[in-house]
Amino acid sequence: MKILILGGTVFLGRALVAAALAAGHEVTLFNRGNHSDVEYPGVEQLHGDRTQDLSPLQGREWDAAIDTSGYHPDVVRTSARLLAGAVKHYTFVSSKSVYADFSRPGVDESAPLATLTPDQLASTAQMKPPYGELYGALKALCEQAAEEEMPGRVLNVRSGLLVGPYDGSDRFTYWPVRVARGGEVLAPGRPDKMIQFIDVRDMADWIVRMVEAGQTGIYNANGPVGQLTMQQLLEQCKAVSGSDATFTWIDDAFLNAHEVGSWMELPLWIPDSEADLTGFMLASVARAQAAGLTYRPLATTIEDTLAWNQTRPIGPRRAGMDPKREAQLLPLWHQRSLA
Repeated sequence: MKILILGGTVFLGRALVAAALAAGHEVTLFNRGNHSDVEYPGVEQLHGDRTQDLSPLQGREWDAAIDTSGYHPDVVRTSARLLAGAVKHYTFVSSKSVYADFSRPGVDESAPLATLTPDQLASTAQMKPPYGELYGALKALCEQAAEEEMPGRVLNVRSGLLVGPYDGSDRFTYWPVRVARGGEVLAPGRPDKMIQFIDVRDMADWIVRMVEAGQTGIYNANGPVGQLTMQQLLEQCKAVSGSDATFTWIDDAFLNAHEVGSWMELPLWIPDSEADLTGFMLASVARAQAAGLTYRPLATTIEDTLAWNQTRPIGPRRAGMDPKREAQLLPLWHQRSLA
């Protein structure tokens, strides 16, 4: 197949290129060319800003397009409209953030979506991607725009948290790296708290298979539901790295009292007090699994993430607790426990 990828140089895009090439497909990338350090021998690269100029795509044909970089419905609509006569199949990579309510576990593809008021939508003209709190509702509108322009030809993939090599967000990378460093590790919340994420390569491999089969419709794509706890993740990180790490579990109340940030400062931690997010990491993936979504071993994801991290320059990361802050909080917790 001839596959056009809108994006293709960052994280999921990289994984999609690798998966498509491994499956023997011909790949063309369309992006701004801002990541010249990413080289794909034999892969055609077209450069342009999709928000302003799609002319490099005009007069061309592909079997399928995969959109990894659509954040605003106007932009997605314009791209899908231009490509409607150039491709047979369009994959839009969306997000589970499209859902309006995560107060209960088991959110599936039929659940209500987040919405925007006309004023909120108008305000996005003065904003830049990924649009902050409006991100999820905009993604929902992007899905709608793609389907309206290519009715019956769109695969909408509502992605969960993607992890693995080349994840510049560090929302997962923090834990393998921190545990590998060893010593006393601040572990957040309940050890038995369920967490959910998916290796970006598993997502990419599945998307390519879905494109090959011409599958359409809406799918939550995430890790298995209710099969991994925070404690199991940390213990697996320790086993893979062979570190001497010990885990000190600190409850939500203490972390909240000391204004520790959930999700980014302590990745994967969502306190139980955030009742509206009770089901955020318990979304249903039954439909995607029935369509062939599979998972590699967690140990492989951890090992490969650690190996990739070794290639990165030393410096600040986008997520994770500062070692100095961790060193301050741990003694305070112990003092509280002894009081």
